[in-house]
Amino acid sequence: MSKASSIFSDPNLIKEIETSAKIKMFKMGEVIINAGDEILFIPLVMKGSIRIIRQNLDGAESFLYHLYPGQTCAMSLTCCQAGKKSMIKAIAEVNSEILQIPVTQTEDWFKYPEWKAYISNNYSNRFAELIQVIDLISFSNMDFQLLHYLEERSKALNTRVLYITHQEIADELHVHRETISRLLRLMEQKKLVLLGRNNIEVLTQK
Repeated sequence: MSKASSIFSDPNLIKEIETSAKIKMFKMGEVIINAGDEILFIPLVMKGSIRIIRQNLDGAESFLYHLYPGQTCAMSLTCCQAGKKSMIKAIAEVNSEILQIPVTQTEDWFKYPEWKAYISNNYSNRFAELIQVIDLISFSNMDFQLLHYLEERSKALNTRVLYITHQEIADELHVHRETISRLLRLMEQKKLVLLGRNNIEVLTQK
């Protein structure tokens, strides 16, 4: 079975994908694309998971969502269709396999109903995730945002124990490290997490 046929069923679309796209492996923690980079391909996740981060010109970061097998990045699609450079940073959460779709093909393949439906569904799903992030930022306390972040990282890594620093969390949630440390201690008192030496165990279930 080909890589594309695990997601699509139209033989003509599959043939075009296999002719144009390339498979590339990324190691855990490896940056796939940075904010400001020219978008040469659209990533379609085959294995693993990808963490998507919004990064501004000053380097400040905000976690947005994860991509899992069968999914692609709607923000990359939006940028390439508008002729803009990347507005996000994508990092391999675990060792991941990506099908790189050349941006020159994304428009041509809208002639295939299955590709059109696939892109539409990805836009819809990523939009819903972004609305959740906005709601967390706008209407929730910082402890809810932090718990959401930890649960999402735990899900993506398929482990309850996260080897992550308080500073890394602070950078991706765009807050001070002291705030994260204080909230984590409070969350430990509520038995939501267990703080270890250089690790955090997530005790809640998503």
